[in-house]
Amino acid sequence: MKEKIRIMLVEDSNEYRHVIQFAFRDEPGFELAGVFGTAEQALRSLKRQAARVTPDVVLLDLNLPGISGLEALPELIKLAPETKVLILTQSETEADVLGTIKMGASGYLLKSSSIQEIRSGIRTVAAGGASMDSRMALYLLKTFRKDPVLADNDSILSEREMEILQLISQGLARKEIADELDISHKTVANHIAHIFEKLNVPNSPAAINKAHEKGLLGGDDRRG
Repeated sequence: MKEKIRIMLVEDSNEYRHVIQFAFRDEPGFELAGVFGTAEQALRSLKRQAARVTPDVVLLDLNLPGISGLEALPELIKLAPETKVLILTQSETEADVLGTIKMGASGYLLKSSSIQEIRSGIRTVAAGGASMDSRMALYLLKTFRKDPVLADNDSILSEREMEILQLISQGLARKEIADELDISHKTVANHIAHIFEKLNVPNSPAAINKAHEKGLLGGDDRRG
């Protein structure tokens, strides 16, 4: 990971913007590279920066004036495919949680999260992991377990890929997975790339989503 994680904040509340700006102003390891009150402003900035340095993580509110965060998410990902989008919102709506994850968000946190939880979430998604508010994660698990699609696709991923996917679903970042399995970070990255390719997904939350839909991650079963 880079020495500093570059963050873009898209948030219409002046009060909450000031909270985040104050929290990250002098925080080691982070750089607040852009703060915007609307999605339109953020998108224009990304278009201007297309050939230069883009943020590592976008903190995106959903309830924005003009273009909503939900509407802006696909365009953000299109303009900056290497950038991770971490939803930071008050919305606990089930449709918002499912919709943003399916569209490629790397995590979903509520504004009631502590600053430490937000910092940790940013580090996790910047490292290639998935960050979810515990209540939202529990909702996702319950949703995907209601009607799992059990088909002849157990062999879609290799045993090692299944092992890594299971660790991703437990919230481990790539370095933690490498340590857990005693393999190199590069090997983990290669396996994850293969997982994304086989499942046709853009990131870890979407991979977990797809795996549950296919019945590959049912209950608490682990593959040995």
